[in-house]
Amino acid sequence: MTAFHHSFDPTSLREYDIRGIVGQTLKPEDAFAIGRCFGSIVSRGGGHKVAVGYDGRLSSPEMEAQLVAGLRACGLEVLRIGCGPTPMLYYAAYALSADGAVMVTGSHNPPNYNGFKMMLGKKPFFGKQIQEIGRMAAEGDVVPAAIGSDRQVDISEQYVARVLEDWDGGDRALKVVWDPGNGSSAEIVKMLVARLPGTHFVINGTIDGTFPAHHPDPTVAKNLEQIIAEVAREKADLGIAFDGDGDRIGVVDDEGHILFGDQLMIVLSRDVLKSKPGGTIIADVKASQVLFDEIAKAGGNPLMWKTGHSLIKAKMAETGSPLAGEMSGHIFFADKWYGFDDAPYSAVRLLGIVARMQGKLSAVRAALPQVINTPELRFDCPDTRKFQVVAEVKDRLAADGAKVQDVDGVRVLTEDGWWLLRASNTQAVLVARAEATTEAGLDRLKAQIGHQLEASGLKAPDFSGENAGH
Repeated sequence: MTAFHHSFDPTSLREYDIRGIVGQTLKPEDAFAIGRCFGSIVSRGGGHKVAVGYDGRLSSPEMEAQLVAGLRACGLEVLRIGCGPTPMLYYAAYALSADGAVMVTGSHNPPNYNGFKMMLGKKPFFGKQIQEIGRMAAEGDVVPAAIGSDRQVDISEQYVARVLEDWDGGDRALKVVWDPGNGSSAEIVKMLVARLPGTHFVINGTIDGTFPAHHPDPTVAKNLEQIIAEVAREKADLGIAFDGDGDRIGVVDDEGHILFGDQLMIVLSRDVLKSKPGGTIIADVKASQVLFDEIAKAGGNPLMWKTGHSLIKAKMAETGSPLAGEMSGHIFFADKWYGFDDAPYSAVRLLGIVARMQGKLSAVRAALPQVINTPELRFDCPDTRKFQVVAEVKDRLAADGAKVQDVDGVRVLTEDGWWLLRASNTQAVLVARAEATTEAGLDRLKAQIGHQLEASGLKAPDFSGENAGH
């Protein structure tokens, strides 16, 4: 048999997953190579079983088949859980005692993208480990070819039952609108709502990799217009939207206002801290200062950390944190759950809180300290340049004596508030955000971002109409 060698497109090997454009930077032979290399790592560690799942993208079945072939060629048993949300695959890794897990998913990227998220044992597989897959493929450093096996395992009923074990809302009948966005959580959502108390309306509830209704990214306000209209029409208590692979959540209150990731985290943190006083609650660098202040007020220990689901999960395990969250809508419960990002689970926990509330969710949002901020502003910057730009900005700020938190990119504190610039780990973009207590202050912060970008030869992003008061 010919020796195995493979070269990946270097842009596909990311910080916390492998991702690319199907047919260009990511091909079926890449999927086989990932299986061959990741399988070798599992096998060399004494592992025998790997769980595999895939999302609803049109390219996912072929990618999954090639991935399975690569894993089998390492002599492994592959447990194929089929099409479903990423958190169900993570759950399968625990429930089926797998030695590793791989999810074929393009997450919230456009339909022509796909990718792979991995777990080794019960831990996220990321950073240098992903680069190691690139090295192994290039050098043909894999275990000798063997004949493994694969079998289908339907874990959906077990997953739904386990999620519902933690329903704690009593019998209050909420009215809820759900939008899985034609993503891979659609069938799970239908199973959940059939068993939850209350009245439920599901829109875009068919898995369709062309995403005909809207792009499944619940952090973008435009993608929530449909669910906001539906919440108003049904006079619902809230609306819940998921991204394409069900590991990120978007929430709309009874008045149709979006609860951004950091606002949702305040609601969840207050509840978790009742049973975990003094607990460390983690949020990423894009989160509002209001969140960190409110965690402290509720008796928790707020910790600002890097953006990225694998990075957050690792930090949670290190600190024993019961709850973490990102602006992007990744919510991680280790309180009663397994510490991975799971939108269906987070939805059920949120519904329990709302069902126990005396008033409405909109009243909780309205009572939060009011700040004015931009949403997450994303603007194009080549992968080969994005980290360099952030380094240049950091050097200039240091020379100016600015007050900077550099846990992930630069978060600059001023009398007006703060602004952030960081490089995306998943796309060829830079990400900026700013928050202030006044409009004038926000304008000054945006001007500072623009000035720094121009100093690095980039055009300032279009801030017009981008303010989001929360």
